[in-house]
Amino acid sequence: MSRQRSMEVIKNSEYVTIGELVRLTDVRYSTLKFYTEEGMLPFEQAEENLTRRYKRIESIERISYIKELRSQKKTIPEIKSILKELK
Repeated sequence: MSRQRSMEVIKNSEYVTIGELVRLTDVRYSTLKFYTEEGMLPFEQAEENLTRRYKRIESIERISYIKELRSQKKTIPEIKSILKELK
């Protein structure tokens, strides 16, 4: 298994892994995986090892927006609908 990248390296990377997003956003892995599987958190599939890569800045902004919507008591279906309108 590879070593974790330092936070400095992560903060300067264009792409991050889901584990690195956990560290950046303080959102649980299972929550981010759910958002990914529900199509709420876009990713790119890297060729090597089929690793999912997330655009760091866009993903952090998307997660913050989802957190904001959840704090407004929006349901997951409502959030998905709102996010589809943004595309």
